[in-house]
Amino acid sequence: MEKENTSSFEGFILVGFSDRPHLELILFVVVLSFYLFTLLGNMTIILLSALDSRLHTPMYFFLANLSFLDMCFTTGSIPQMLYNLWGPDKTISYVGCAIQLYFVLALGGVECVLLAVMAYDRYAAVCKPLHYTVIMHPRLCGQLASVAWLSGFGNSLIMAPQTLMLPRCGHRQVDHFLCEMPALIGMACVDTMVLEALAFALAIFIILAPLILILISYGYIARAVLRIKSAAGRKKAFNTCSSHLIVVSLFYGTIIYMYLQPANSYSQDQGKFLTLFYTIVTPSVNPLIYTLRNKDVKEAIKKVIGKESIEV
Repeated sequence: MEKENTSSFEGFILVGFSDRPHLELILFVVVLSFYLFTLLGNMTIILLSALDSRLHTPMYFFLANLSFLDMCFTTGSIPQMLYNLWGPDKTISYVGCAIQLYFVLALGGVECVLLAVMAYDRYAAVCKPLHYTVIMHPRLCGQLASVAWLSGFGNSLIMAPQTLMLPRCGHRQVDHFLCEMPALIGMACVDTMVLEALAFALAIFIILAPLILILISYGYIARAVLRIKSAAGRKKAFNTCSSHLIVVSLFYGTIIYMYLQPANSYSQDQGKFLTLFYTIVTPSVNPLIYTLRNKDVKEAIKKVIGKESIEV
């Protein structure tokens, strides 16, 4: 017990990529570049959604929520990662680890539900175009966004304390570059079957249920698109949904692998690189995906830039 209390006060050591010192400087530059790009890209989406009246629609309301979420998600993990990559100090305080775990779990859960909400929005736009504005009224949009945020933070409020309270028998080394649930569970010196069962049960509601809703929505969307006779109409419908589908594929591909497998089969090396992918790559490419394939966003950028040049 004394060792456990000492560990709690001293915090943890994030091993990260210290076993590959030649990679740390390269990773520092790569991670910093992606982080700055993430902040710039997502801030641009948020500002455009607020400034351009043409983007005051449900789709861009949810996209602005996703951009804000990605900024929070990366800011909750990347600064600590950069600090550990830059120098020999790999420590993180117990409180810092607890805060990081809570927000990584919470914001990851929010994104799962928010992507399902965005899929429903695309379903309403493609399958119910004449009733779209009636269905996706501002009040419903606010309620759906609130459900996404409350679901993620509620899930984390259950899992984060349970994970942190596991006995570790004085072990302080986290074989990861951030305080993530599978890595912390793997440090426990007791049987974690009950906690893993609880995590799996909650993952069904936070990860699998939203994914099923996304697949159902796109099943209806695909059927509606196939009924469109004109090639131009099909192309427009495809462009409306393709960006969201790409983001869903990138995000869910890594999340399902990370959180829907037993801890004893969890490969730390694979986990590190997969976490690196959804922590820095996915949030940075989201604005790029939506911008490159979206005519309204491109026009909004031109309009804002044009105004600034005129003012100058």
